[in-house]
Amino acid sequence: MARTPNLDRLAAEGVRFTNVLTTAGVCAPSRAALITGMHQISIGGQHMRTSTRPAGGYLAVPPPEVKAFPELLRRAGYYTLTSLKLDYQFSEVLPGTGPFTIWDAEGFAPSWRERPAGKPFFAMINPGQTHESGLFQPLGRWPHSVSHLAMQLVRAWQYGLDDGEGPVTPEQVAVPRYYPDTPVVRADIARHYNNIARMDAEVGAVLARLEADGLADSTIVVFTTDHGDALPRAKRELFDTGIRVPLIVRWPAHWRPEGLAPGSVDERLVSFVDLAPTILEWAGAERPAYLHGRSLSQLRESPQRYAFASRDRIDEVEDRQRAVRDERFEYIRSWRPDLPGGHRLAFRDDLELMRELRALYEAGALDLLQRQWFEPPGEERLFDTLADPDELHDLSADPAHAAVLARLRTALDAWLVRVGDWSEETEDAMVARFQPAGEPPVTATPGLQLDAGRIAITCATPGASIGYREGDGPWLLYVAPIDARPGATVTAKAVRYGWEESEPAALSVP
Repeated sequence: MARTPNLDRLAAEGVRFTNVLTTAGVCAPSRAALITGMHQISIGGQHMRTSTRPAGGYLAVPPPEVKAFPELLRRAGYYTLTSLKLDYQFSEVLPGTGPFTIWDAEGFAPSWRERPAGKPFFAMINPGQTHESGLFQPLGRWPHSVSHLAMQLVRAWQYGLDDGEGPVTPEQVAVPRYYPDTPVVRADIARHYNNIARMDAEVGAVLARLEADGLADSTIVVFTTDHGDALPRAKRELFDTGIRVPLIVRWPAHWRPEGLAPGSVDERLVSFVDLAPTILEWAGAERPAYLHGRSLSQLRESPQRYAFASRDRIDEVEDRQRAVRDERFEYIRSWRPDLPGGHRLAFRDDLELMRELRALYEAGALDLLQRQWFEPPGEERLFDTLADPDELHDLSADPAHAAVLARLRTALDAWLVRVGDWSEETEDAMVARFQPAGEPPVTATPGLQLDAGRIAITCATPGASIGYREGDGPWLLYVAPIDARPGATVTAKAVRYGWEESEPAALSVP
């Protein structure tokens, strides 16, 4: 097992939620759902990844009323900041590529120390040590893959050179039943565990900064991940290994909900779309009606029966799967029943572990259970996650589970109708709808009007978010008319999510 003393301490001081499911087994679609509180299939964020689509990149365009929850926190008076990775599908991966109205500060290492004195803050910190790229060799597969080499150089700059050593050795790991027990398999599992240990050290550093700044007793700390393990047959998949994630919440004593003692475990079913309404509730901020999830307090009063997840295009490979999970069973439906999970995929195929698995499969050296992932899954699968946590025994044809199968089919169908599935149309058709002229529309330039010592700012683009600044000051989120300071110049610009920013407009106050 990975060594995680800082997470262990956080769990001892907080509450550990053990049935938490992301909405996808891969980062960008999952992060789209996290940041909006809506399933990615209903906002155009379902394919991995919009900005690097082989047929041409694009940005998703959610319905006009949809806002990222950190922008709603800004509206409520919070200072918001994020580090390193955006990847919301209406942004690209790196800071500075998404709507400028979501964050007060974004970059490689923004700090709550930069906020105005006394202002409450929300920080989303994104450690990257456990990313799949952490399993690649130090030089990737140079010269086979320039992108892998570049990624490894960035990792070395961020985290230092990885000598492959760590507290966990290959001999110590437990090999899952769906893997063969080989030195390569053991080495990559151990490397993954040691990457987790490195990530744990960063968690410890963040907690130490909160304590040093006197904020530990006034800050709710949440730890989770945007999908399951980085290993093959986990990442990108709808099995529990791909979508089941840790969630730890540590409340200051005076804010901790009644009945949730430090060190306790909560087994309620929680979806990633429940995090946005939860955080907005904690902040006392507006919770829009379009949110698909419910807050943890609501789930405590009335637990939900199902959580849902989706898989669509994965890089260069077309796919469409939907899953529903209750507290015990998972049902997966595939629109590509011929496509095995272990299909070739350029990025993943540079993993030593992936090449080992495929070579053994092609040599006929995997047993029946280990071969499954490389063979067509069929249209439907049903798994008992309690009796079969590795999800190796499909029960969909078992008469004894016919009632469960029918119930989960019905639940999935009802959910697809309720939230809407934008994969009913092709990705090409969706992109054409986003970009009628073949490129992203441009948000209308805002108008500024001075009246009775106040400046009102408007934008003709439906759903546009507006930011403004005075002089060369920071960009602030426009919420209501602002005071006009004599002699000041106020500049405004606007952006509809997925569109190009507007041209700026300025007004000089007499």
